[in-house]
Amino acid sequence: MKFLPKHFILLFLLGIVVLLIQAMQEPLTDAVIERKLINDYNIYAIPIPEKMDFAGEKVPLNNPDIKERMDRELLVNTYWQSNGLLLIKRANKYFPIIEPLLKEYGIPDDFKYLAVAESGLQNNSSPAGAAGFWHFMKTTGKEYGLEINSYVDERYHIEIATRVAAEYLLNAKKRFGSWTLAAASYNAGVSGISRQQERQLIYDSYYDLLLNDETSRYLFRILALKEILSNPYKYGFNYRESDLYKPISTYKVKVDTAVTNFAVFAKNFNINYKILKIHNPWLRDNFLKNTSGKEYFIEIPEEGYYNN
Repeated sequence: MKFLPKHFILLFLLGIVVLLIQAMQEPLTDAVIERKLINDYNIYAIPIPEKMDFAGEKVPLNNPDIKERMDRELLVNTYWQSNGLLLIKRANKYFPIIEPLLKEYGIPDDFKYLAVAESGLQNNSSPAGAAGFWHFMKTTGKEYGLEINSYVDERYHIEIATRVAAEYLLNAKKRFGSWTLAAASYNAGVSGISRQQERQLIYDSYYDLLLNDETSRYLFRILALKEILSNPYKYGFNYRESDLYKPISTYKVKVDTAVTNFAVFAKNFNINYKILKIHNPWLRDNFLKNTSGKEYFIEIPEEGYYNN
């Protein structure tokens, strides 16, 4: 058996390296981009985790109906990549506010994903009129003591609204004896769940109740968000720590009188009106009457976070 000369082997290896470099530097023509899109962007069926639970309560994945419903929400939320990545970024900013408040009330940590399902961790409102991170309707918010008027809407106050959500969930858990049913009642209402329990003679399981489409998907969406946000890399979400949104340090300023102009108020703290409203979205106008002398605490960002 004859051996090739060493210089021939070196030249051969050098040629391979050149070809590899050229391949890596391939011009991005339309044809190349189309080929890469086909080869690199693939859609895969997602394996369902063998075991799942919500607030310590088992999800019966051995039931084919439950498995299919779980599969649907995992697929929808995994392949809505832009939304998923935004949720991961926001969670890094807002979970540190929500988590200790839930813990203070004895609410399982999994309920932070309910806020994700409700609002996407944004102080927004729904077409039906639900508002804030926890999407309270006006009637429910007022029932639980939230101030809601033309000047102040505490549904948009993340700390106060989280406390009220915790109170609601504690009451629902006491009523149903199940955290899963308590979560479902957050969507359908306590009376809505109770009515279906009476109609169907099923009192102990969310998963056995026949509910409207929105409520029947509700828990599975929360579960999918929990699974994805707890294991982002497993589901193809790639990011650096520096990509995540960071909490902004603030301090509280007590106000117990009327404020005639919040733009002027903001300038007294070296910020502008927009920044004031970003940190205090519960202030709904540019002034505050406050004839009762109620104490409010306005969040002001520490110096250095914004360039004025």
